[in-house]
Amino acid sequence: MLGVALAASGLVLAPLSFNNPGFAEGESLLIRAERVIVRPGVELENQSILVQDGVIVAIGEGLAPPDGAREINGAVVCAGFVDPWSALGLDAGAARDSSASAATRSADGVDRWSHAHHLEDALRAGVTSLRVQGGGGAVISGYGSMMRVDPSLGGDDALLLDAANMGATIGLPRGGRTRDIFDRVSEVDRLIGQIESGRKYRESAVEYKYELEEWQKEIEEKEKELEKDFKKAKKDREKDKEKAEEKGKEFKEKKYKEDKKPRKPKYDEDSEAMARVADGEVPLVVQSHRYEELRSLLEKTESYDRLRVLVAGGTEALLHADELQARGVPVIVWPNPMGPARGDEYDGHELSLAASLDEAGVEVLIGSGGSDTSRELRFLAALAVSHGLDPDAALNAITLGAANAFDVGDRIGSVERGKDADLLVLDGDPLDTTARIRFVVSQGRVVVEH
Repeated sequence: MLGVALAASGLVLAPLSFNNPGFAEGESLLIRAERVIVRPGVELENQSILVQDGVIVAIGEGLAPPDGAREINGAVVCAGFVDPWSALGLDAGAARDSSASAATRSADGVDRWSHAHHLEDALRAGVTSLRVQGGGGAVISGYGSMMRVDPSLGGDDALLLDAANMGATIGLPRGGRTRDIFDRVSEVDRLIGQIESGRKYRESAVEYKYELEEWQKEIEEKEKELEKDFKKAKKDREKDKEKAEEKGKEFKEKKYKEDKKPRKPKYDEDSEAMARVADGEVPLVVQSHRYEELRSLLEKTESYDRLRVLVAGGTEALLHADELQARGVPVIVWPNPMGPARGDEYDGHELSLAASLDEAGVEVLIGSGGSDTSRELRFLAALAVSHGLDPDAALNAITLGAANAFDVGDRIGSVERGKDADLLVLDGDPLDTTARIRFVVSQGRVVVEH
């Protein structure tokens, strides 16, 4: 594993201590840095960052610390790293769940207590947030969640966004059996069927709302009309009743179209979840690798204008680079060295994939491959750089790009006023793996230092 290789090379951080992360209202922190990387490609020199109540409130030169504020100094400050493809903190059963459906919540499978040491390792390595995705054994994996890494936080406190995405896995081995091309394409069809069901479910809900409003409007108008002509209507009814009795017929009350209240569609939580996907409310992350299934996925999702698709893995995604770029579909890559025992889906895996996709104009994110090794994220990004990826693109892939992809870019991913203070203070460039991470700040608290 990459972590073992890093340890052997001496690039592992020295032992760090975890402070009590208890956060008191009004707590202040002032960070002074020679360089502040606001976002990849945008830097400021000799700046101070003022943090209060867990939020960045000011960035500027010569800021004075409030009374009682803690001060720390460093060479470089950047945003905390974000792993967009992780299973860290998930119970093993939830991570591999083959019975997951669209409404399954990955957050329900989180066991932070048992995984506290892995979370600590990731936090030491600068990863402050990640997206966890369970249901890896099912075609429809359910909701993935954006979570903070800080192991002192409980499940609810750690949640950044519960329903951050809908997950799907296409073409992966199931039950120990490799999927042939027909299996893989049929799984794409199954996914599209679920999306279409969600679209129709949402249409039915919209139609019901419209019909209900029309019905209520007609009822109100009829009530006003009957109220106005009540006496006349009463006499007409009595005459009609007498005529019916004279002819020996059953008297039937007049019924109006507006008397039939529209029927509310039956609620279905899976359909509701897929409706959100079809409508673009949550992005769809599809772990897929082979040319044919990726081609089928892109072809069959093209007609859904609001659908937001991301590809995870994408071993053969470069063959579809033009369409991925044209449609704005990001690819989450896992630039991990693999030996001959690699999985079938990673045949043809290249460490240069991130650089090649970026050069073709495809947005690239970097993740830890849906494993619990988020601690390696920084080194994976550095490895992608060593294989040709632009350094700014690599840093974006594990900070602001990852945050934006899952709708939390307004809170994390860059060093800006009003955002959560999830920050790293380093001795050198963030992707220089020989540079020491001196402090890790999560929600304005210094949670790691040495």
